[in-house]
Parts: sequence; C-alpha cells; structure tokens
Amino acid sequence: MSERPRFFDDLAGVAGGAISALAGLREEAEAMVRARVDETLRRLDLVRREEFDAVAELAANARAGQEAAEARLAGLAARVAALEAQAAPAETHPAAPESPGGAGA
Repeated sequence: MSERPRFFDDLAGVAGGAISALAGLREEAEAMVRARVDETLRRLDLVRREEFDAVAELAANARAGQEAAEARLAGLAARVAALEAQAAPAETHPAAPESPGGAGA
C-alpha cells in the first residue's frame, strides 16, 4: 500500500512539470507571434496606435494654435482698418487751409 501514494505523487509531479512546460511554450509562442507581427508592421510601414495618438495630439495642438493666431490676426486687421478709417478723414480735410494768394505771392 505504500506504493500507491508514491505513484500519485509521481503522477502529480509529472503533471506539474507538463503544465510548467506548456506555460513556457505559451510564452514562447506569444513572443514569436509578437515578433512576427512587429516585423510585418515594419515591412508594411504601418504605425503603432501610441505613435498615431501622439501625432494626432500634436496635430490638434497645432490646429488650436493656428486658430488662435488667425483670431489674433483678424483682431489686428480690424484695428488697422479702424485706424485707417480714422486717418482717412484727416487726410482729405487738411487742418490749415492755404491762403488764396499763396505764400510767395
């Protein structure tokens, strides 16, 4: 009877070893698949999601900066137009009219 428990212990040890080996094989298979996918992505010249998100964020920031610059430019253009409108009446009506005889007559 003492042989029977040892048999189950040996069987449990073999099963444990098989499970460990299968886990190692799984990890190795995942690593190989990941390497193949990375290689395929490089050959296809595709980008990863993280890189795409980073570039999309940069583009959004650039777009916001451009919109702010356009708004500022529109405000400055309006100010220039207002200043030109104020200066235009002053140019059409001189402040000191010339005498009819002229200065040297």
